[in-house]
Amino acid sequence: MQLNKRGKISGALAVASQVLLNPTVQAKEEITAAEWDYDTAIMYYGEDDSRVSALEGMVGATRTNGDDQTLSLKLTVDSLTGASPTGAVPQNEAQTFTRPSGNGSYTVAPGDTPLDDTFKDTRVQLNASWASPINRDWDWSTGVHISKEYDYLSLGANIGFSRSLNQNNTVLTMGLGGYFDTIEPEGGIPEPLTAMVLRDNFTSEAAYREAFNATRGESSDTKTTTELNVGISQVINRWLITSLNYSFAQVDGYLTDPFKLISVVDDDGVAQQNLYENRPDSRTKHALFWQTKAYLNGQVLDIGYRYMFDDWEIQSHTIDFRYNYQFGSGHYLEPHLRFYRQSEADFYAPFLMEGQSVPTYASADYRLGKMNTYTVGLKYGMLLNNSQEVSVRLEYYMQQPEDAGFSAPGQLSGLDLYPDVQAVILQLNYHF
Repeated sequence: MQLNKRGKISGALAVASQVLLNPTVQAKEEITAAEWDYDTAIMYYGEDDSRVSALEGMVGATRTNGDDQTLSLKLTVDSLTGASPTGAVPQNEAQTFTRPSGNGSYTVAPGDTPLDDTFKDTRVQLNASWASPINRDWDWSTGVHISKEYDYLSLGANIGFSRSLNQNNTVLTMGLGGYFDTIEPEGGIPEPLTAMVLRDNFTSEAAYREAFNATRGESSDTKTTTELNVGISQVINRWLITSLNYSFAQVDGYLTDPFKLISVVDDDGVAQQNLYENRPDSRTKHALFWQTKAYLNGQVLDIGYRYMFDDWEIQSHTIDFRYNYQFGSGHYLEPHLRFYRQSEADFYAPFLMEGQSVPTYASADYRLGKMNTYTVGLKYGMLLNNSQEVSVRLEYYMQQPEDAGFSAPGQLSGLDLYPDVQAVILQLNYHF
């Protein structure tokens, strides 16, 4: 979850010349001296049923000098707590699970979705970027990224170029980025598709520890990501601007979630064991993004569509709608609607059947399953003196996982294998 800043639009000429839709392209203004702009935000995200909740704060600073060069700095700190689904199936009787570290266990009530209540993390992220004109037609930018959690480190860098054509009414963009991530989960990396061991099944702590350690591999692992983005933004007239972008991403390395499980059940739907999931060690993603903004009698309509597909056989469609309504004296309202639909990965399964061969790759993580999500929200903003702005955003989010055609045996047919997730998002922003 990231805090996102959206600029205000105050007129038809502003729409045509300043609100370029590709995020790497900044509107140009006549600046005679260096200026600093600051953005601060705080966001709360909370799911129902005591699941995941997050509190995130952000502070950003942008310095623009007389040569139209910009330095941008952003610090983000967030804290996540709550309970996260493990991927194991619910049962008609209580279930006991070993904690990821191997130290201790927790029990899930009959009929409840198994949730790992040890989910807790704090992330600190710093982004820095520099953008500068090369000449009248070319701009370039570069940036670095570092993010650190308790068990996760991410380092990245990017570079981009933009070319203005047709009296600056057309802008071509290209960007390249790379990331290197290291994960060090508490308890080590589980061996793929090995069975979770339980302390109560062993007569001594030493015997349990020996069995638990046999399910562990290395203490850490890594993954790399390479991204390429190309796009075009086009001013149609004084009231309409549109853009089209294509992005490619190649991810290699450890892509499995070390905390997720998949249950093996018998013909009665009774879980016989829980295996640690396993995902392929590479993923190739393609995405097309189209966005159009229109200035309509003092208001701004913003519509976007994104299509993504990858070699895990996941396809997704996202439709995003915003309408910025100005009602005088610097006040505005911005309704927001978003719809997202996703197909399941080719190795996704809510459970495995006993007696059948275990596949090479398997995951019951609902985030890789078939689903629809809906977001409905409203943002209120107000301009203050000296180009200051304050805004508040409230949104309701619903996630609806769907059955992708799996026949639930025995008791599983009467249990909720695809529970809905509902959440509330509240965000406060201050620009000065």
